[in-house]
Amino acid sequence: MFQRGHWYEMGRTENVKNCLDPKFSRCLEVDYLFEEVQKIRVGVYDIDNTTVQLDDDDFLGQVETTLGLVVSNSTFSQPLLLRNGHKAGNGTITIRAEEKAESKDICQMTFKAKKLDKKDFLGKSDPYLEFSRACSDGTWQVVHRTEVVRNNLNPSWRTFQLSSQTLCNNDRTRPIKIDCYDWDNDGSHDFIGGFTTSLDEMAQAVTGREISWPCVNPKKKAKKRNYQNSGVICLSSIKITKEHSFLEFVMGGMQINFTVGIDFTASNGNPQQPTSLHYISPYQPNEYMQAIRSVGEVCQDYDTDKLFPALGFGARLPPYQSVSHEFPINFNPQNPYCQGIQGVLDAYANCIRNVQLYGPTNAAPIIEHVSRFAAGAQREEASKGAHSYFILLLLTDGVLSDMGNTRQAIVRASSLPMSLIIVGVGDADFSDMNMLDGDDGVLRGPSGEPVKRDIVQFVPFNEFKKAKDNAATAAELARHVLAEVPKQVTEYWRMRGVSPKAQRPT
Repeated sequence: MFQRGHWYEMGRTENVKNCLDPKFSRCLEVDYLFEEVQKIRVGVYDIDNTTVQLDDDDFLGQVETTLGLVVSNSTFSQPLLLRNGHKAGNGTITIRAEEKAESKDICQMTFKAKKLDKKDFLGKSDPYLEFSRACSDGTWQVVHRTEVVRNNLNPSWRTFQLSSQTLCNNDRTRPIKIDCYDWDNDGSHDFIGGFTTSLDEMAQAVTGREISWPCVNPKKKAKKRNYQNSGVICLSSIKITKEHSFLEFVMGGMQINFTVGIDFTASNGNPQQPTSLHYISPYQPNEYMQAIRSVGEVCQDYDTDKLFPALGFGARLPPYQSVSHEFPINFNPQNPYCQGIQGVLDAYANCIRNVQLYGPTNAAPIIEHVSRFAAGAQREEASKGAHSYFILLLLTDGVLSDMGNTRQAIVRASSLPMSLIIVGVGDADFSDMNMLDGDDGVLRGPSGEPVKRDIVQFVPFNEFKKAKDNAATAAELARHVLAEVPKQVTEYWRMRGVSPKAQRPT
């Protein structure tokens, strides 16, 4: 979106693999302002790697328009153009916009199937479900796809959840189409069959009362006189619960406990040299200091006492020069708290002059340190409710040496009231760090156990250096790394079945 003279990325769809006619299911939310000309640009890329940036991906074309044009057309469709304004082959893009109705209902559903048609010549089908809601122009909009269950004609899919707004725009009678496909590696997924239902109908699948629908392929039905179905799709259970907002928890008294973890390994360079990432210049803050201030100044507004623990790892400490991966940067183990974000920065400046940078880059001890406090807060939820949530800002200049232990620590932390923000400082290759920033249970521990929820946000600081000044860099970094925190907070309390307290009087 074009704001304040610059283009800013506001979101991305999912990556649809091996497909020239993709239908994207991830919706993007935009604040629509009638009184402003809101310019938007939609770019399409062929992504074949795991890096965050797009300049190493193939550009397929783009469309520039205004949000007013999009919302004033029930279906907005335009040819894709190259950056020079010429057509990008025969590609087109279609955008559908709908006003988001207010709703706080979350639908948690579990589906399975029986006796699906066999589609693979040398094996059984690899089925998945695709959910679409009816649009006002008579078309269907894909809103969700389940995972693929390999080689199984009687699959059971993992329980998933969608908001009622996503599923049917909060209209419980609105048609919902559920199609079953056989997944193929080349993208030519075979249609097995489908049916149409509504949230009202699905809501009948209360505990102990499974409902089912015949999975019908219209082409097969037209050809075969005795055709009945291509299997049966069953909704084993559905649970519709109210979704509380992040602000409800904040206004109910929830505190955000902010902790900083800083990498003091030798790969940062000699702090006395200007080339070091830890060099403290009298003219401008280094990247560690910029990241601490930008993220910390946002989080401190949600902590009443403004006391923040700040920990370091990978350094030799005085007086015995022993290596530590979990030490308070104010050198006070009994009271590792710093007064305000400026207190954290002052302790950091003093610490860097008194430790010897060493190694290795082990992050798991600090993650486990914060996890212990989060676990203690979790034990108090029965009496105190949604009272505490923890955010750890971890700053590092390179790939972690203890990746396996870090993954295990994140898996354990994913069941606790905790989020982990990792900022990569410097110009190292951070591509391996993206594996920690996994959505929907993708990240697994060394033993294969999945995370309970996505709690990690990783960004390299160098992505934000393009801003003209430090203030703009800091603001953009904070906006990016903290964007997922409200969702992570509400997902945790929903998982625990904890509601916010009544709002404090204003």
